[in-house]
Amino acid sequence: MSVKIDTVYQRVLALANKEQRGYITPQEFNLLANQAQMEIFEEYFYDQNKADRNLKNSTEFSNVDEMLDEKISYFKTQKTISAPGGIGILPADLYRLGMVQKVNGLIEIEQMMEEELIYNNNSPLAKPNSLYPAYVRVNNNQIRLYPGTITKCLVNYTHRPIDCKWSYVVVNEKALYNATTSVDFNIHRAEESQLVYKILALAGITIAKPGLATYGDGQTTITKQQEKQ
Repeated sequence: MSVKIDTVYQRVLALANKEQRGYITPQEFNLLANQAQMEIFEEYFYDQNKADRNLKNSTEFSNVDEMLDEKISYFKTQKTISAPGGIGILPADLYRLGMVQKVNGLIEIEQMMEEELIYNNNSPLAKPNSLYPAYVRVNNNQIRLYPGTITKCLVNYTHRPIDCKWSYVVVNEKALYNATTSVDFNIHRAEESQLVYKILALAGITIAKPGLATYGDGQTTITKQQEKQ
């Protein structure tokens, strides 16, 4: 499912050399590679929202929507978290929070805003209980569960991509790929070309070669247009 990082790096170097735009060091590549991976990952959700808005009763975007669902599903996971005193710490790799459930019986815990919870707590019928629990998002990494007797919950969420890394050993003053310590891209294999062109575009800015940035941006646009045909 992942994209081989050495394949992408070699393509980036070959295209940069072809355009006579300079050498991209492993250190530069690793920084740009992770930025490119995160940009592509975030575009999934933007594209999905856009496709959903345009779907309506037409099948025009159905294939695009299915492809996006496949790409995003690679990052969907679930985890049981402890919540002593009703306070749960969300997973560190969380990007978007999905359904929250009680561990016993898998009852859904409804999300509420703080104002809504205050209002419901004043109503005997609407007040959260063990059968109809609720939670409030305290900040980016915590949730507060109601009633506070719930000490564990199951969170379904979309996690962030794992950072990639092109590792190497120096032999005869040259950097040679080290597969043992390298980390491949944690993204759908269909994104290989997008990764190459995005990294080239970012590298063009980093090494002050606007022609390379223009080339990378242009190829990225063409690739995305082809995906939507």
